[in-house]
Amino acid sequence: MIQAADIREWRDHDVVDAKGRKIGVLEAIYVDTTTDEPAVATVRTGLPTRQRLVFVPLDKAVLGPGYLKVSYAKSLVKKAPSIGTDDILPAEQEESIFQHYGMAYRPGPNGERQLARR
Repeated sequence: MIQAADIREWRDHDVVDAKGRKIGVLEAIYVDTTTDEPAVATVRTGLPTRQRLVFVPLDKAVLGPGYLKVSYAKSLVKKAPSIGTDDILPAEQEESIFQHYGMAYRPGPNGERQLARR
C-alpha cells in the first residue's frame, strides 16, 4: 500500500497509465476518510491555458522514478469527472467519481464525505 506521506512527495511528477502513456501531472491526493489511506488523486491535464483536474483512483498504483503509474487507461481517466485547478471537490460530485470507474461508493457511517484532500 502506498502511504499518503510518500505520495505527497510526488506532487508535480508525471502520472502515467498501465501502458506508460502520460495522462498528466499529479496535483493532490484525497484519502478515504474511513481508513485514512490514499484513495484518489487529482491529475492536472490540458493545455497550459485550459487546465483542469481529473480524478483517478489509486488502487494498484505504483510509484516509479519520477512517475506514478495508475491502473486505468488514459482514455478513461481523461473522461473522468473533473474540477477547475482552483476548485474543490463538491460533496455531491464525489459519488460520480466512483461510478465513472465502476467502484462502490461508501460514505461514512453518519453520511459524511468519503474523500478528504491531503
